[in-house]
Amino acid sequence: MAFVTVFYLLFLFAPMVLLLVGSFGQSWTNTLLPTGFTGRWYVEVATDPSFRRAFVTSLQVVGLTCVLNVLIGLPLAYAIQSAARSGVRVAARLLTLLPIAVPDLVLAFGFILVFSSDTLPWLGSFWLLVAGHVVLTLPYTVNTLAADMQQLGLAEYEQAAATLGAPFLARFRDVVLPMVATSLLSAMLTVAALSIGEFQLSNLVAGFLSRTYPVVLLQAFYGATGFACAATVVLLVLAVTASVLSSATARLARAR
Repeated sequence: MAFVTVFYLLFLFAPMVLLLVGSFGQSWTNTLLPTGFTGRWYVEVATDPSFRRAFVTSLQVVGLTCVLNVLIGLPLAYAIQSAARSGVRVAARLLTLLPIAVPDLVLAFGFILVFSSDTLPWLGSFWLLVAGHVVLTLPYTVNTLAADMQQLGLAEYEQAAATLGAPFLARFRDVVLPMVATSLLSAMLTVAALSIGEFQLSNLVAGFLSRTYPVVLLQAFYGATGFACAATVVLLVLAVTASVLSSATARLARAR
């Protein structure tokens, strides 16, 4: 068992370590490890116009995706948790899980068919890209919040507030939001980690001026290896940071 664990960890972390080493290598051609040492690849990534534009686009997409997840996911999770019948809750959760069950490529092809028509000529637009990211990430927000609402016993607290005469808006502001704030933050960090690294749908849906960082990153591997490694490390650091913060806030929410 220990051997399997060690082998798995090596299999998981070896590519990341090689990427980090390669990002500082001066040359890497037909060898196991790069030769030389340089930091110029990170400078080139930071100054490359296409990567800077793609990085800003990715941050905009992530930010809007998180905002829309809050505006849509929080009320939807609350409605699922508050449903009187268990069958309604199960059906609603199954519907929210469909984007996870359906492959990204299938969803992307559906977007291409629908939004490349004369009636809806939105393929390649920035907002269609954001909509695709919302569709892909919303299930994580809804199911995380719905599960935490049930675990925290939100219905009992709301009922107690209602018996004291608190109207719905007051209950939502003073009971629901404070109780799920940590869970909501954890869900948004997970959404950010997923959105920043999403490639398949973005590659097919994004226009030339709305390409995200992972889409532009693919093209880097056709050039200098060190440049591509440095660009990948930047993306990896962002995704890992969001994942670690999400895990930490999730533990904090459970501890409460």
